[in-house]
Formats: sequence, structure tokens, C-alpha cells
Amino acid sequence: MIIQKTENSRISTFDPNNFSFGDTFIDHMIICEYENGKWGDVKLVPYGPLQFTPAMMGVNYGQACFEGMKAYKDKDGQVFLFRPEKNFERINKSAKRLAIPEVTEEMFLDGLKALVDLDRAWIPQGEGMSLYLRPLIFATEEVLKARVSNKYMFAIVASPAKSYYTEPVSVKISDHYSRAASGGVGSAKAAGNYAASFYPTQLAIEEGYEQIIWTDDATHEYFEESGTMNVFVRINDTIYTPPTSEKILDGVTRDSFIQLAKKRGIEVKVEPIAVKDVVAAQKNGTLKEVWGVGTAVVTTIFQALGYNGDKLALPSLSDDESYAAILKSDLVNLQNNLSEDTFGWRVLVEKQVLETV
Repeated sequence: MIIQKTENSRISTFDPNNFSFGDTFIDHMIICEYENGKWGDVKLVPYGPLQFTPAMMGVNYGQACFEGMKAYKDKDGQVFLFRPEKNFERINKSAKRLAIPEVTEEMFLDGLKALVDLDRAWIPQGEGMSLYLRPLIFATEEVLKARVSNKYMFAIVASPAKSYYTEPVSVKISDHYSRAASGGVGSAKAAGNYAASFYPTQLAIEEGYEQIIWTDDATHEYFEESGTMNVFVRINDTIYTPPTSEKILDGVTRDSFIQLAKKRGIEVKVEPIAVKDVVAAQKNGTLKEVWGVGTAVVTTIFQALGYNGDKLALPSLSDDESYAAILKSDLVNLQNNLSEDTFGWRVLVEKQVLETV
């Protein structure tokens, strides 16, 4: 690894009590370029602009994918990654679907550890605090031809993070727009998936909702995801979540929730969720809660579902009653080294890891 440390750290300008998620960046970043059929040296360099032109193929033809993950700092100042091997597997799954060359485990994991170690001072401590990490790969060849690019960049950037949503939100069940289609790229974290979601979400916001529950493209009769999150439904004391597929992202937080629920003895059914069944459960009082999960938000609880012009209210549960809140607490305690890690999910980032890479 080639290391170039900044001579002008911005850490003194960072106020951990006053910052916005996603627009504050740490001092350094990881970059690695692909050319002539192979990846070059991984470089840890000062964060800043890169030189590209509007002819870059990633901009014109959409060959771009990414991951979302976090680093956490416990009360003793130790720093941990959370299940990073899952993100490594998934970025390569996304890359393969988009005809992008896969990255090596060394590039991905050593790059993460080196970046987090060097800029560990940027990781805020406290409830809901973390360092959001964004590994990404995008095509960089400058040519206006609709074909697979011959040049790419792998990069990792990072931003201090705090809780996304603090209050329950209202979501509209989509009856027209879809997030993904059979045979498409729904199971990949392709950049274009997010671009395509913005307009329908904008329309939902204009109707008084904060987000959308995406339904299947063929019939709009089954839940798939919610916004940029996987979705869970609780009817009576059973949790339901749709199975992953070529249309549904294999979320790390989703998998963690499933395993944590099973550890508690909560019944989890991974099966298609019919909209009509959720609406019927709301009508007869057996629908207890619906929520979304994802790396950035951890958990977002829904207070109402928009369906056929009606706003269907959901019960307001205490933290002791809500499976969503209980499982979120279990997950956050694991991530922040506040509970025993019986799953082996935490990965300690050793200090001075740069000396060994």
C-alpha cells in the first residue's frame, strides 16, 4: 500500500456535536486504479477532488456500484468494523452483475482497516454515532462508446454519521413505480438504482409521506423494499420479511436482524408479504408494526401506511413492546462493544495497522 498522509488535517474543524451526515469527509481516502486488465497499487491519500472529464464512462453508461458500512468506537476508544466480509462479498456480487472487475479481499479489507486506523480521530463516540464508510467502484475510461469500460477506480471515502430518523415516518405503498424488475439489477448496489428511486419518492413526499414501500413490478401485490431499506412486518408475534432475490438487496442489517430475532426466540418467516394481507391485518388489529432496516438508518419505524388513498395508522408501541426497537438495541449494543459478540461479527481495527500492510 502506498501511503501519503495529509499535512493539513481538518480534524480541528470537526465538531462531533454539530455536523450533518454525508457532507463531512475525513482527512483521507483510498483509491486504486484498474487498467490493462489488472488492479494497480492501493493508495491511501489525502481526501480531495480527482481529475475526470464528462466523457468518463461511469457517468455516461452507469457502470458504478458501492457499499455502505460503518466503523464504531467504544467507550475505551477501541475501533471496530461490523461484518465487513459481507460487504466485500456483496460489492463483488454487484460488480459482476455490472461487468465490473472484482476487487480482491486484500484491497477491500486492508484498505478499510488502514483508512479507519489513520483517521480514527474522526469517529465520534456515543449513542447513534459512527463513521460511515463508502467503498465504491466506477468506470473511468474516457470514451463515448456503449460498451464495457477498460478502466476503473476503486475508492473508499468516509463521513462521520449520527442517527438518520429519530421519529416514526409515514410511507406510501407503491401501486405504480417499482424499484427493480425481474432480470434487472435490484440485487446489486448499483448507483442507478438510487437515481431511479428519487422521482417516485419525491411524488410520495408531495402527498405527505416520507418514504415508499416498493412493491413487485409485475402486480404491485407484494412488498419488496422500503426506500433504500429492507422491510419487516410484524403480525401478532411473528416477523415477516421478503426473501432476497434478483430484485431485493441482501442487506447486512437485514440478515443481522433475522439472526438476532431467532436468538431471542422470535419467530421469523422469510417469505413473500402480500399487500392485501398487511392491509387486512391492519384492519383486524393484528398488524403490530412495520419497519425498515439499513446501514445508514439502522431502523426506521413506520407510523402509517398509505394505500389506495387511505392512510392506515399503525400502533404506537413502547420500546419494550416493539420488536423493531428491541432488535435495534441488540444490534447497536453489538456494534458498539456493549454486549458479548456470540456471532463473531465485530472486527477490531488494531492501532498502527499501517505498519503491517
